[in-house]
Amino acid sequence: MYYNITRVDYFYTTVKDQPGEAYKVLTALAELGVNLLAFNAVPLGSSGAQFSLFPENTQLLMDIAEKAGISLQGPNPALLIQGEDEIGALAEIHQKLYSADINIYSGNCVTSGKGTFAYLVYLRPDEYDRALSVLEEKRI
Repeated sequence: MYYNITRVDYFYTTVKDQPGEAYKVLTALAELGVNLLAFNAVPLGSSGAQFSLFPENTQLLMDIAEKAGISLQGPNPALLIQGEDEIGALAEIHQKLYSADINIYSGNCVTSGKGTFAYLVYLRPDEYDRALSVLEEKRI
């Protein structure tokens, strides 16, 4: 299985859980030149939502967020794994990490529908470099 691994940073911001919040944040960032590699939104109870922002340029996002009044937590480490979609692709990645006793505490994966996938792997900071090494060494 072929895949490409990219080191990425991500940031959290918390917003009210109401229509238009993602639009407001994403529009503000786009208008200020921030390109996102990925975005994720999850509910935080009945009144809030947490957005995870994965910028192409970490420093630019930090500078722009401050100017735009967007409070960020981070940066936090993650891996963006992109590859050829095949049956068992995620199982193979998880097997390699499991064999090295590395815990993924969250992940999001999607296929393109055209034979490729993208998988965001959230790791604890102390396991980040080791996970990257394991996945690069054992890549087929």
